[in-house]
Amino acid sequence: MSALAAGTIPALATLRPMREDDLDAVLAIEQRAYPFPWTRGIFRDCLRADYPAWVLQRDGELIGYAVLSIAADEAHVLNVCAAPEVQGEGHGRRLLRALLQVARGRGAQRLFLEVRPSNAAAIALYHAEGFNEIGRRPRYYPAIGGREDAIVMAMELLDEDAP
Repeated sequence: MSALAAGTIPALATLRPMREDDLDAVLAIEQRAYPFPWTRGIFRDCLRADYPAWVLQRDGELIGYAVLSIAADEAHVLNVCAAPEVQGEGHGRRLLRALLQVARGRGAQRLFLEVRPSNAAAIALYHAEGFNEIGRRPRYYPAIGGREDAIVMAMELLDEDAP
């Protein structure tokens, strides 16, 4: 059974804040994972805007990353990605949970994200972690031969200490 199916989180990888000198490795993963990847400029702009951004590292190698924006009491997952060769091992779940913790720590009450309807694995992860579909953005993503809608998902970030 995979770590994802078992609901466990691999402990061998370590999380740390993303730095500008990580961008070559981040871009290499991004380009392997997506047909329409983010550019170096997008990642660099996120870092310069001081968006919370994290990398997941195992044996000295980057295997995933995540980027979040926070404004007022709302947070937005901008990017969560595990390298294709380690997908299904629970690393995406670990990155998402790290973003949830950061958002809560900075006072966010709601967390939003967009996901492609064709990304069944990500949708399953988001549902399992407590996100609900709240709408669609027509033709949001570039796609081969046209555009693809986005499913908009959200979750309320309740105080973990509340009864």
